[in-house]
Amino acid sequence: MRFSHRFDPTTLREYDIRGIVGRTLSDEDAFAIGRTLGSIIAKKGGRTAAVGYDGRLSSPALEAALANGLSRSGIEALRIGICPTPMLYYAATELETDGAVMVTGSHNPPDYNGFKMMLGRKPFFGEEIRRLGSLAEAGDVAEESVAPGRNIDIAAHYLARVLADWDGGDRALKVVWDNGNGSAGDVLARLVAALPGEHVVLNGKIDGTFPSHHPDPTVPANLQQLIHEVQTRKADIGIAFDGDADRIGVIDDAGQILFGDQLMVLLSRDVLRVHPGAMIIADVKASQVLFDEIVRAGGKPLMWRTGHSLIKAKMAETGSPLAGEMSGHIFFADHWYGFDDALYAAVRTLGIVSRMQEKLSAVRNALAQVVNTPEVRFDCDEARKFAVIDEVAARLRAEGANVSDVDGVRVNTPDGWWLLRASNTQAVLVARAEASSTAGLDRLKAALVRQLDASDVPAPDFSGSHAGH
Repeated sequence: MRFSHRFDPTTLREYDIRGIVGRTLSDEDAFAIGRTLGSIIAKKGGRTAAVGYDGRLSSPALEAALANGLSRSGIEALRIGICPTPMLYYAATELETDGAVMVTGSHNPPDYNGFKMMLGRKPFFGEEIRRLGSLAEAGDVAEESVAPGRNIDIAAHYLARVLADWDGGDRALKVVWDNGNGSAGDVLARLVAALPGEHVVLNGKIDGTFPSHHPDPTVPANLQQLIHEVQTRKADIGIAFDGDADRIGVIDDAGQILFGDQLMVLLSRDVLRVHPGAMIIADVKASQVLFDEIVRAGGKPLMWRTGHSLIKAKMAETGSPLAGEMSGHIFFADHWYGFDDALYAAVRTLGIVSRMQEKLSAVRNALAQVVNTPEVRFDCDEARKFAVIDEVAARLRAEGANVSDVDGVRVNTPDGWWLLRASNTQAVLVARAEASSTAGLDRLKAALVRQLDASDVPAPDFSGSHAGH
């Protein structure tokens, strides 16, 4: 029977395939992904793919359909079961598979789900995802042949490898973890049992309805339970994960959020002790404080485009030992494999804190104090969003502004900087600004709004500016 499948075009994103189960995403889509990606792997001479899934209610059925699609393309599906996404990456690396697929909705609402993919050792994204859609619709797949799959339990190997890089000192830490009912739950329970110190795990049970709060540690509202427990228990640190544990959130001993770029300051200093002069990569949304601190620690900062696949590719290209995003994706190539892994980043962070004489809050308080807006996302038509960026960039160049255009426009002024970029995954624009004073921040926001007005884009609400980050 001839194969042909058309995906809902809204599901073919820049970094993954993602949609609403029962509306834009179905088991048939999962089969088609397996059948088409499996064919791509087979045509390159590959024979195996690692497959994992998260704790969402729809994930087991989607994973089964995906594995069937791979099998029908002659690809052996090595099924590692329910797991955090980084454990799937680890399986693909250690088992030397020819591809990998993680069924996960990450931090999206419970009715969403999706697929993160690898081809060989590299992320499968961008034009490759669009090509997969075209191949599926054209029915351009390998001749049908069935390869049986097999179940593989790799959790113990993964945990042993993570724990092998524990480098803590004598200070016993009190740690509160918030799993957010995400797919790291079972692995996290085994991890904390093997770590020194005192550990409390919140929302450890894997539950795809996410009964306690949404599993996105970049949103302060989702961290309130963790903050409360850290303060009540007088803990040294709190650590939160997103739904599939490839992103981390950190709370210091004072109950304050250590944002992604602030955490990167801590990690960069540690990595640069071992790799002096190394390049450290951060995304375009990160604070100037981070880039300045990398220089101060003897490193070479590189501001790069937002997106975990883009960051991973740049790390591989440059040989950078560490990279990070504001969103909490942390990538270690120092001792690790270069993929984003919140469990591993947590262990490395705890190692640093347990070797410190001062409290984690002292590190945060010692950073240059700035005021900034949160990341503000606002609607802009898909067909218009990149054109708006081009228009703004052209006007800024004509004005002789100091602009970085690595990802949208990041404009430097004596007050600080402001950023406007188009999201790669949604019909939105993203804005952010940072200054050394409130008055300076107001001037930056006004400059940003003027550019939006000139392109007939309604200005967003910049309320929620906060100090100290």
